[in-house]
Amino acid sequence: MSKPVHAMIRVLEEERARDYYARAFGLEVSDRFDFPDFTLVYLRDPASPFELELTVNKGRDKPYDLGDGYGHIAFVVEDVEAEHARHKREGFTATDVKTLKHGEEVLARFFFATDPDGYKIEVIQRGGRFA
Repeated sequence: MSKPVHAMIRVLEEERARDYYARAFGLEVSDRFDFPDFTLVYLRDPASPFELELTVNKGRDKPYDLGDGYGHIAFVVEDVEAEHARHKREGFTATDVKTLKHGEEVLARFFFATDPDGYKIEVIQRGGRFA
């Protein structure tokens, strides 16, 4: 049986990315490995074993072209309105809160945040499939 352990994104500036994910989602560094050409930084929520791997390629001075293949990662929260307000207070980029319905059934209430490197993060209210 397999289980997911991490997702990886490439970031331009380690400190900027670490600060964002700490302040926006409470992620802490769980491991950091420095190599001659790149650094790997693993972030996680203390309540979850799943990690976000930040890859920092040394010597890179231009932002990454995210192309059209990347979708998003998602975080579940108890109160999406409160989390949205907090993101706005912090000065983070966040779309309006939206409601996704299938017929009359509410599937999710969510917004999308954008990290400093342009990656999209879906912030979903706990409930429905995420209860």
